[in-house]
Order: sequence, then structure tokens, then C-alpha cells
Amino acid sequence: MSVPSVPQPVVSMGGLLPAVARAAQIVGRDDDVRALPEEVRALGRVPQARMWEFAAGRTCARRAMRALELPESAILVGAHREPVWPRGIVGSITHCPGYCAAAVALEQDLAAVGIDGEPHEGLPTGVLEAITDPAERAALEDLPSGPVCWDRVLFSAKESVYKAWFSLTRAWLDFTDVFVTVHPSDGSFQGHLLERVVDERAPAGFDGCFVVGAGLVLTAVTVACGPGRSPRAWETGDSRNDTALTV
Repeated sequence: MSVPSVPQPVVSMGGLLPAVARAAQIVGRDDDVRALPEEVRALGRVPQARMWEFAAGRTCARRAMRALELPESAILVGAHREPVWPRGIVGSITHCPGYCAAAVALEQDLAAVGIDGEPHEGLPTGVLEAITDPAERAALEDLPSGPVCWDRVLFSAKESVYKAWFSLTRAWLDFTDVFVTVHPSDGSFQGHLLERVVDERAPAGFDGCFVVGAGLVLTAVTVACGPGRSPRAWETGDSRNDTALTV
């Protein structure tokens, strides 16, 4: 399987993660992309383009797991279409046209991971207004003018926060449930949950990093282990560790 080639990136998802995590990414064509038979069965019948995305995500995930010296394992599909990670592992997968990445860590090292990759272009008309409140939009307007599409950075940051949140709570967030502040000076951002959605299983705030380059916006959020932050806090006897949505 293949997709049209695009220029190799000068940005890397791995550079946004702490040392205890590993990431792998695919840009453009990769002839070694594959999904295991049990993964294909779990996905079901889908268009070829979706199958390539799926297989690329699983390929990246296994490469990242290999970097942690973990055995190759199938990564199935959960009830919410999320990756079902092998027990003891937390992770996240993302893909956009021409790009795919996965990040993983041992559950003993991190409670959750959330990553997102987006094309570096402005959001479609009306999207920014739908995902932000006036204060967030005002803060974006105060960011340095120039080539960076700050609306897309903010969108991607929210996606990474949502994936980490879902890993911990198994609950959905609305785009307007999180207020994101972007810090261009050091490539960081903070996502603060509104009081109505605060959950004891997850922190009320998430710290993340971003990078922009080669036509991409990449963001990542990690959550340290601690009281009330086990990624299996929602489990009820199931042996699977279902963490992190894919997009």
C-alpha cells in the first residue's frame, strides 16, 4: 500500500515526548506498511484509503513499541474505534494526508499520551468559531503575526488533550470544554478543563508541546503517573487497556 510522496519532514513527533516515550512516523510513501490479519478483521471492510491509514498507524505503533524493546503485538479496535493497546502500554495514533505517527510508553512510566498531526493550513471557515470561545480567539489574535497558522495549532492542541483525557476517563469532551493557551516562545501549550467537566481520574490541566514545519503541525500531551491517574481506572475486569483515540 502507498500514498503519494511528500517532502521528508524537518519535524518529528519524537521530539515532543519525554525520554520514557517512543514515537515513530511515516511521511508519504512507505512500502513496509502493513496490518496484521487480526487487526484487519477487527477493522472490517473499509475503503482502501482508510485501510492504508489504519495499517500505517499500526505500523508506526509497532515500530515505536520495538524501540521500547517490546514484542510485536496486534493493536485491535475498541468500541469507540480507538486502538486497543496491549496491557501495560499507553499510546496514541494520528494521521492526516501524507503523514502518520504513533507514540507509546509503558503504563508504569506515563498515565496517558495524546498526539495529533495536522496539515499546516488555516482552519476551514467557521471551524475556529465552533471550537473556541471569544477569549481563546482574542488570545490567538495577540500571537505573533507571520507564517504560522495559530488556529490550526490550537485545534491540534485540543485534539491531543482530548486523546489524553479519553485515555484516563473513557468520556467524551466537547471542543469548548477545554481552554487552550499557546506559548510561541517555547513551543508549549496548556489546556485547562472547564469546571463542568473536571474528573477526578484526570488532571484539570494538561501541558503539551507543538512544532510547525514541512507543511505539518504536530502536538503532543503526556500525563505523568500519580494518584487517580491510572489509565485503567475505568476498567471493570476487562483485560484490555483501551487508551487513546485515533482520528
